[in-house]
Amino acid sequence: MNRKQFIILVALVALVGAAGWMVHQRGQQSWQNAGESTGGKLLPNLPINNIAEITIQSGTNELTLAKRDNLWRVRQRGDYPADFSKISDLLMKFADLKTVQTEDVGPSELGRFDLLPPGPATNTATLLAFSDQGGKPLASVLLGKKHLAQPAANSQFGGEGWPDGRYIMAGAGAKSVALISDPLDAVDPNLSSWLDKDFVHIENPRAIAVEFPETTNSWKLVRASETNDWQLADARPGETLDSSKISEVTSPFSSPSFDDVAPATAAPHNATVLTAQTFDGFDYTIHIGPKQGDDYPAVLSVTASLPSEPAPAKNATAAEKSKLDAAFKARQKTLADKLTKEEQFDNWVYSVPTYVVDPIIKRRIELLVEVKMESNTNTPASAEK
Repeated sequence: MNRKQFIILVALVALVGAAGWMVHQRGQQSWQNAGESTGGKLLPNLPINNIAEITIQSGTNELTLAKRDNLWRVRQRGDYPADFSKISDLLMKFADLKTVQTEDVGPSELGRFDLLPPGPATNTATLLAFSDQGGKPLASVLLGKKHLAQPAANSQFGGEGWPDGRYIMAGAGAKSVALISDPLDAVDPNLSSWLDKDFVHIENPRAIAVEFPETTNSWKLVRASETNDWQLADARPGETLDSSKISEVTSPFSSPSFDDVAPATAAPHNATVLTAQTFDGFDYTIHIGPKQGDDYPAVLSVTASLPSEPAPAKNATAAEKSKLDAAFKARQKTLADKLTKEEQFDNWVYSVPTYVVDPIIKRRIELLVEVKMESNTNTPASAEK
């Protein structure tokens, strides 16, 4: 190799290295800062304390979250309570949301960023609008295409990258598109995702019953105290409760959730009825309709009879009685608050997932010790010889 060829080779190596470095830098940086607009707040004057209504519109779907009686509600679900923590996170995020880059665009370029007006067409934006208690608009933004982080040239993952930002236009008549460093996945008009999913909790049950439309499948379990074993009420001759099969049915709705909700007009037709009484004085009645897809429609009723005074404490000193009285009053307040909260679940139809309901509504025979039959006879045989 002569000197000239060597110099050309070195130059080519340097050129390839520089190109590789530029690709690497582009993979490491999702976007480049653009002038003086970088880092400024997207909505610098957003009055979050005055916001009383939030509208999200995407395609033909629309969601309205409105504050009424100092409680956020989902308007399209009969004003059912909304998830306040999710709304609070959204408001705080937009109060501090900063731009990373801005670009002046004309109307003909909006489709490239999925920022055409919301509607059934393609390349349309998601509209997010804030209003006050009287319906006066306070701010609005159009959310467009998500920005994808580009993997480095030597990345083992490859592909198109992953969402790390979003193109957005703030205010009516905006002439520039901003890029923010958050894909804003939570801004979605999916009604179910904005519902307050806290639900009824059946605690310390003393009696549980399931009444099926086919009465032969019905059953009731009872226990004398929280430490006693469960017993099958009105057990028939030859029936023995299998303790290994009842763990799920004896803790019904202990920590459930639901998928959707609608105002109730009547109990579900042809319902299975779950009832539960607790040692704390709560009575629950849940009408469960036939399964619809992956959910059961369920209507709840909650009542309670709470003790008005503590049980007498024999041979207790005055100081001990004072402590017992204080503990009783604290417990009473906890139970009264629980009742107030759970009474609000009446008069709604909940779509409850199958994984919550199926383990509870077992047929009577599924709770019993299996009876084995003697071969060549119809006579029941003992499981042990």
